[in-house]
Amino acid sequence: MGRNKSKDKDRRTMLVVHPNAGRDRRRGHHAHGGRDADCTPEPVRSFGTFTTDLHRLVDWFAECGVNTVVMESTSVYWIPIFELLDARGFAVFLVNARDAKHVPGRKTDISDAQWLQRLHSFGLLRASFRPKGQIAELRAYVRQRERLLEYGRLISNTCRRR
Repeated sequence: MGRNKSKDKDRRTMLVVHPNAGRDRRRGHHAHGGRDADCTPEPVRSFGTFTTDLHRLVDWFAECGVNTVVMESTSVYWIPIFELLDARGFAVFLVNARDAKHVPGRKTDISDAQWLQRLHSFGLLRASFRPKGQIAELRAYVRQRERLLEYGRLISNTCRRR
């Protein structure tokens, strides 16, 4: 019982910066539908990674009144949902997974989704730089070119050894 009082005290003393914050996660996206998640009896939902699943996730955030979303930047799983959310007008905070990695008590994807949504709602997470428009497109081309050149070198070296 004393533990609940401590949590209530934390909520009273911390200023909520992003009251309508949602949270998304890679690997079969686990999403938290906002601070109160009044739009559903199920505040955390799981969504698949197919395009239709991503559209359902974005629609669900819109139904719940979410206007800002936090997501971890791990591998390349975040890119499609980031672009969909950004295109629909959500403020998307892409955060480095290392920033919240060492916090104890986050053992499951669901508790991780709830924890990051809470940190974000209090404004405690810093967004990574993500260029927009043509700069993002140019960076994608440059990275693809680098990969293709590297693959070419690997193939060339393999062929020389034979």
